[in-house]
Formats: sequence, C-alpha cells, structure tokens
Amino acid sequence: MATQVEQTEKVLDDPVWQNYLNDIGQRIVSVSDRKDINYHFKVIDSDQLNAFAAPGGYIYFYTGILKEIGNEAELAAVMAHEISHVVSRHGIKRMQAALGVQVAYALVFGSDGTSDAVNTAIGVGMGLTFAGYSRSNEREADMFGLHYMVLAGYHPRGAVTMFQKLAELGGSGLSSYEQLVSSHPDTQERITRAKAYVTENRATIGKLSFGSKKYQQMKARLK
Repeated sequence: MATQVEQTEKVLDDPVWQNYLNDIGQRIVSVSDRKDINYHFKVIDSDQLNAFAAPGGYIYFYTGILKEIGNEAELAAVMAHEISHVVSRHGIKRMQAALGVQVAYALVFGSDGTSDAVNTAIGVGMGLTFAGYSRSNEREADMFGLHYMVLAGYHPRGAVTMFQKLAELGGSGLSSYEQLVSSHPDTQERITRAKAYVTENRATIGKLSFGSKKYQQMKARLK
C-alpha cells in the first residue's frame, strides 16, 4: 500500500523534515499499545490539508497541514490520532471487510503484483485509505490520541487548538483526522471532549511541552 501511495504522491525532498517527523512519531509509538510493527513517517509535498494512516504502520503528513500547525503539541495531536488508528487496526479491519482477509493482507504487506485480485484491489484499497472512518473509530482515535500525546510529553491543549484550527479552515481535505472536524456538531463535540480531558488532567499536565520554538524553526523550512 505504501508503494502505491508514494507512486502517486511526491515525498518532500528534505531529510531534516523527514527525520524530525519520524522522531516525533517514534516518540509517540514508544508509549503506544502497539509496538509489534515498524512504523514509517513521511512528509508529502502538497498543499492539501491532510494527514492519514495507511494500513501497515505508514503515516503521511502533507506540507499543507504542517504549514497550518503552530507547535509540536498540535503536530503530536494529529500524529497520535493517526497512530491510534493503526493501534486499533481500523484501516486493516475496514479493508478486510471490503476485500477479504487474504487480498487485504497482500495489499497492505506487499505482493509480487501477479495477482489479478490484488491488482484490482489496489484502486479500492487506495479509496478506502483516503475515506473517512466511522464516528466510533474517530472517537476512539481521539481519546487514545490524547492519552498517547500526554504520555509522550506533549500538552493536550494542542489537540484543542488543532481541532479549532481545522474547523476554522473549513475542513476541505480528505484526512480522517480532519473529516469529522469539518462538520457541525461533530466539531464542537470533539473540541468539548478534548477540553474536558485537559480540565480533568489539569493537575498532571502543567509542565508538559508545546514545543513552539523548535516547530517554528522547522516550519520556516517549508517556505
């Protein structure tokens, strides 16, 4: 699946950014509930407001959304949400339901390209990758994501400001993170839940990081 994504999208030619994104991703993976696979994090050079998880542990961020993010805590909020989809196997479960277990497995983890079923499924699988998850999947990823970003040392208010920012932008992208944020009342529901999490954990999150200075330095490279 990652091969198909990278054949149709342009990976950003900046090893500094690629390493930076990977460092944040691996930091969150280290506190997640699923460490049995290799995670891969890559920046795609595109103005789309998008970030998504492809089955198999591949997570992509578009430069369009990176330019809108203001600090590492906001980036960690999106990252932790996408990692949570991988942890919960939301993507592979959806592919298995649509394509069957054997074809979905071959599509996600690779094949020799000789199977007509796999070749036919590539288009379907790509569509599923970019399609929105169910509301229950999104709620689960939101809550796991908040938990993971805190464990990784990031302030959960980054999730609140990221939800608010995406709502203000109008949510025209394809991202699973963004899709429900774009429509009322789901926007307010997710913001309310994130705010409640911050309030409930106020005593333990006071010294957690926003990472504004470092992120602004990295953001300047995107211009």
